[in-house]
Amino acid sequence: MRSLLRLRLLPALALSLWVCGCAVLPAAVERPPSHALTSTDDTQLGRELAPELAAHPGRSGILPLVEPEDAFAARVVLAHAAERSLDLQYYIWRGDTTGQLLFEAAWSAAERGVRVRILVDDNNTPGLDPALAVLDAHPRIEVRLFNPFANRGFRMGDFVLDFGRVNRRMHNKSFTADNQVTIVGGRNVGDEYFGANALLGFQDLDVAAVGPVVREVSREFDLYWNSEAAYPAAALLPRPAPGAADALRAQWAQLRQSPETQRYLDAVRQAPLIREVNERRVRFEWADARIVSDQPSKVTAASDRETRLMFPLLREAMGDPRRELDLVSPYFVPGLDGTRDLAALAQRGVKVRVLTNSLAATDVSAVHAGYARYRRELLQAGAVLYELKPGAAPPQPPAEERRRNPGGSSAASLHAKTFAVDRQRVFVGSLNLDPRSVRLNTEMGVVIDSPVLARRLAEEIDKVVPERAYLVRLAPGDGRMEWIERGARGEVRFATEPGAGALRRLWVDFLSLLPIEWLL
Repeated sequence: MRSLLRLRLLPALALSLWVCGCAVLPAAVERPPSHALTSTDDTQLGRELAPELAAHPGRSGILPLVEPEDAFAARVVLAHAAERSLDLQYYIWRGDTTGQLLFEAAWSAAERGVRVRILVDDNNTPGLDPALAVLDAHPRIEVRLFNPFANRGFRMGDFVLDFGRVNRRMHNKSFTADNQVTIVGGRNVGDEYFGANALLGFQDLDVAAVGPVVREVSREFDLYWNSEAAYPAAALLPRPAPGAADALRAQWAQLRQSPETQRYLDAVRQAPLIREVNERRVRFEWADARIVSDQPSKVTAASDRETRLMFPLLREAMGDPRRELDLVSPYFVPGLDGTRDLAALAQRGVKVRVLTNSLAATDVSAVHAGYARYRRELLQAGAVLYELKPGAAPPQPPAEERRRNPGGSSAASLHAKTFAVDRQRVFVGSLNLDPRSVRLNTEMGVVIDSPVLARRLAEEIDKVVPERAYLVRLAPGDGRMEWIERGARGEVRFATEPGAGALRRLWVDFLSLLPIEWLL
């Protein structure tokens, strides 16, 4: 009977899919061009930075943002300091606590007369349409959706009928105030990126930057903002209902009054960066820096020949490693060519070290399946592989206290994307070392010629990573793969992926048989 009922429902389901999938993007869309404001040296940020910029002509100041509360605090400080413009570009902007707080900060800036441009990839906006419509209706805020879905309520229709387009996403991330200070890196906007999620915390990395590199970020933003793939929100979303703005502001006020939000904001106020800003003792590392990025046409190009890809530009900017190559990538799927290149480097004496997620720490099992098939070849060539432990975050309070305090995470997953060559140059950005980042999504990041910052990453891998990650190696004698955990008990060996159950390992083994690497 149930089988017969399913058969009868199939035509109705197909008709529903067809009807929902018939929605198309508007053909004629007005995209009034706009560009980053350049005359901002007389803003508060411009005046405060002028002496240091004059002391380091032609160089950019770089400040790593490692701690999640620092990363959130930096964005809030910039939103509050902005006088002329805020340009915000993100792959994910969640509607959770930190996402709503940053929406409120952008709104407050607009109320002061700041021009706010928000460019968000449309892949992760379900449920946000009402808030985005309200923001876009503000006379000083404009929202654009990158590579949007035509079906707002049933996105599966786009995946079925327009997969080639909607499978390509804008993964870029930047936050720029007054064209004077920018934040670039791996963090999206959401609680798990800013230490406000009690169940999951991403170990991530951004850099705040000042100087010439900020103008490069602004040019990249303008390129995407004015591209054909960026649709004004008003062309896709219904106008907000009367009173919607008041309701959204009331929602923000209520959020701020919640005990969980108050505790998180108290933790942010204690962030080291806030103290440094208040005491006027923020110290930048001054270096030559440049932005590397994909073109927005990558999401519509039929082949690589039709658009400039970022990855070759990044390899050229980083240079060929002669002694050492450190790679940190949460989603590491080097592919046949990448594996051969890394193996060749290791075989000619370059120290190649990779840090990625363990199976127990990853949030995407399919990516781990894609990575696992290349481990043995890399190890045989002499590369060093580390896999982050799921509990690699700092020690956590008891479960009851974690429920009361959203400022910590009980699980850690690597999300930073950073590479260093010969302890001389370092990259920080959105690019993962996987086929999706290289071929499908658009990416961006900053290459910094700084031995200080490059050595800092190398020293983290030297001293900290061995305590927080499993060392993967081939056992002496039989050559079987094993995972080594080093700690107070000495060395513990695992013959299978530690921390992952048999069913999950079986699932990854199954995924590794599927021809899906190009999607990862």
